[in-house]
Formats: sequence, C-alpha cells, structure tokens
Amino acid sequence: MSQNNQNTKYDDNNIFAKMLNGDIPYHKVYEDDKTLAFMDIMPQAQGHVLVIPKQKAVDLVDLEPEFAAAVLMTAKKVMQAQRQVFEREGIIQMQLNGAQAGQSVFHYHVHLIPGSIHELGIHAAKQADSDELANMAEQLAAAIDS
Repeated sequence: MSQNNQNTKYDDNNIFAKMLNGDIPYHKVYEDDKTLAFMDIMPQAQGHVLVIPKQKAVDLVDLEPEFAAAVLMTAKKVMQAQRQVFEREGIIQMQLNGAQAGQSVFHYHVHLIPGSIHELGIHAAKQADSDELANMAEQLAAAIDS
C-alpha cells in the first residue's frame, strides 16, 4: 500500500472493514470478489448506495488498479439498477479523499446517490429505517441480477 498525502494509515477497525469481516450487519446490494455495494444507513437521499473495494485502501492513492476498475464496474451496475428502481436519471457519483475533503470513514468508497445535487440532504444527519433500507437493497439487487 502506498502512502497517501495525509499519511493516514489504514485502520482495520473502521466500520467498512468490520462489514467486510462480517462483524456488523449491512444491507447488501451487490458483491463480487473485489467489491461490496450496500445501502448507506445515513443517506443523503433515498437509494444512497456505497461501493467499497475489498482492499485495505484509505483513499484513491492507495487503491490498486484492478480494485479501482472493479469499483467502477460495480458502480456502473448499481447506477443502472438505481435508475430502474427509483426512476431517476440523475445519479450523483461522489468520492472524498481525506478529512479535509469530508471523508469520514477512512476506507476508500464511492457514494452513488439518486437525484440532484440541489436535493441532497446533510450526510449523517439522520439514520434511515432499517426495513426500508432492506427493501431498497432487495429491489436494487434484483435489478442487477435481471
């Protein structure tokens, strides 16, 4: 793993690492050998999904090319499903590198948020209903599989 500009070391106890280890539950949308996509429990809009690599990487500088490519391919699948399920053409793709940019979980991740930048709520302001997230995750997973 290369060093990023902030010299932030990867924390094996971050929430996404715990998810990958099976230590905490999440609402899975999609998974393959290099990536995991799941519902954001503190969404900025309905259908907010996060895509993470199964690599210990703090930010883009640390990400190996094959994992970067896999994240983009998973994002593409999720975006197509979001457009179908939520009937929204616009999908915000957001990726933050470092605390100064607003990154709060120091495991590389991409936000996929259906809607417009002008409609976004504040991230981490309110936790979504778990049953609603589970339902959305099922719908998105079914759309990816179809």
